[in-house]
Amino acid sequence: MFDLGWSELLLVAAVALLVIGPKELPLAMRALGKWVGKARAMTRHVRAGFDEMVRQAELEEMEKEWKRHNEAIMAATGPVPDLGTLPGHAPPAPAGCEPDHAGEPPRVDLGKADANPPDAGPQPGPEAAR
Repeated sequence: MFDLGWSELLLVAAVALLVIGPKELPLAMRALGKWVGKARAMTRHVRAGFDEMVRQAELEEMEKEWKRHNEAIMAATGPVPDLGTLPGHAPPAPAGCEPDHAGEPPRVDLGKADANPPDAGPQPGPEAAR
């Protein structure tokens, strides 16, 4: 941004030392550092906002392009039939389902919890709770 070499920085430091003085120079440098940090933060915030706007514009353009492409494909191929309505193409049954008869929907066996499962052993009675 600014084309300052080491000789120019040395000249600025010497003038600052003479004008501000050695006692106040650390405070002035600290204040200058805070202002530079605020300026960088503001620049970073503006750049992030600009990048977000560009990204949103690109996403909108891609969505429009995908929609046009999808409409072109749909116009070329026609409507897509539902595979469940075609003869001989039943939708796959979920895991754990078994059809009872052809043409009937599958029945799901959720299983019932036994009061005393065989491998659980004897259940404690009311006496054991004391």
